[in-house]
Amino acid sequence: MIGITAQPITPTARRARAPRAESGMTFIELMIVVAILLILSTAALPIARITAKRQQEQELRIELREMRNAIDHYKDAADRNLFQVEADTDGYPPDLQTLVQGVDVTTTGAPAGGTPIGSAASNQTGPATTSSPLSGAGAGMSASQPDQANSAAESVTMHVRFLRKIPVDPMTGKAEWGLRSVQDDADSGAWGGQDVFDVYSLSTGTAIDGSKYSDW
Repeated sequence: MIGITAQPITPTARRARAPRAESGMTFIELMIVVAILLILSTAALPIARITAKRQQEQELRIELREMRNAIDHYKDAADRNLFQVEADTDGYPPDLQTLVQGVDVTTTGAPAGGTPIGSAASNQTGPATTSSPLSGAGAGMSASQPDQANSAAESVTMHVRFLRKIPVDPMTGKAEWGLRSVQDDADSGAWGGQDVFDVYSLSTGTAIDGSKYSDW
């Protein structure tokens, strides 16, 4: 019977085997790290998309509010007969471009306690601002130097802009908006063309809260 004698592992053989074990553990750890990074990146993408979408929605609300405020200021000035309007517009602007181009407002005498139209320096269109005939509705409007102001008792004419520019819809990337006139139905998708009573987004998308952008 042949006996088998176990050969002792020498220090040299032990050192030769060690690098293989260490190499194997390093590769496994690398795979784990890569897997964790993939999981984190996959989870971060939806969060980034939601954050960007929420920012666009905030910009949309700001642009809609700015245009609606400009429409209200125009309507207020028209109701006070500060400038002439077309008979079939009910005092609302005929289009958005009219808010940008502005109108000539004429008043008699210097208004007492008027709010400066050009209170925001970025909105000024002339070298100087004057007291506004649109008292209390100066925000977002600008006025050029009066055309004539010989005395406090004489008429004063100034050019008033209600909107700096037609904003870009962050949802469509275009400076195009849906319009509704006073004569249109509240849910009408077609503009009658008589005047601009309200504006809305032309985007067909859905907001984070489930509402339609066109309904804002």
